Amino acid sequence: MTLPREYHESHRSVMVHEALQYLLTRDDGVYVDCTLGEGGHTKAIIEATSARSTVIGLDVDAEVLALAERKLRDIQGNVRLFNVSYLDFDVVLGSLGINRVDGFLLDLGVSTYQLKARGRGFSYEVDEPLDMRMNLSNPVKAVDIVNKYSERELAKVIFEYGDEKRFSRRIARSIVKRRPIQTTFELVEAIRAALPPEERHKRKRHFATRTFQALRIEVNKELEVIRNTLEKIPGYLNPGGRVVVITFHSLEDRTVKHAFREKKGIELKILTKKPVVPSEEEVRENPRARSAKLRAAERI
Repeated sequence: MTLPREYHESHRSVMVHEALQYLLTRDDGVYVDCTLGEGGHTKAIIEATSARSTVIGLDVDAEVLALAERKLRDIQGNVRLFNVSYLDFDVVLGSLGINRVDGFLLDLGVSTYQLKARGRGFSYEVDEPLDMRMNLSNPVKAVDIVNKYSERELAKVIFEYGDEKRFSRRIARSIVKRRPIQTTFELVEAIRAALPPEERHKRKRHFATRTFQALRIEVNKELEVIRNTLEKIPGYLNPGGRVVVITFHSLEDRTVKHAFREKKGIELKILTKKPVVPSEEEVRENPRARSAKLRAAERI
């Protein structure tokens, strides 16, 4: 399989040990890896269960799925891969004649391939067309939002999804003023122009991070998909089955926390009173893990 884009990186799955510790209840169980990525967690599940388990891997990104397919080709075990949004896990299970499973794993956020493969438009580090779609059949790209949303709509997205509390209106105004904006670097310059120099320099992360995150979430309707998926999951878990979710920013974590609380004592028992965070050693070896948080719950 030849990847359609230049890509020389490799995704390193986050909190694998902790995820398996909470997820696995049976070696011969059926597990759904809702966010397959490059297949790291799925491979770990198969290895930890001595290839006795079945893993159903889902990814809405066809290119990432193809990459995982190549990496998992030689794995011994029952792995089934599907190019669908994890929101549609129930459709996949129905097609396989499976009513309930023993666990769901969601590793949220953007993948290394999406950030580093040329032409996906997720990153502020390289100049390329504004895209940011995880599902390449999605008709809405980041360029559409940047150029078609009103200033007020843009400010709302940046405020709510980028956690850009003080400067969302200024950034939206700067974007509208510079339209049409077609590339990532043009967007970065619009953001740069909106922020005072002292504000840009004091931020620990790149000054465009929050706006890029906001647009990515809006393009892919990420929080809505998380909420709707977690609403459905308990009905597809065997008693004692687990759902494990790894998040990478506060909006995701808050969405998961609220979803679990709504089901607490009714369908779910919460296993993590506070989110589990990666070890200091993992953060040293894989800086991407620094913002990860894991929450888990069990079907009553």
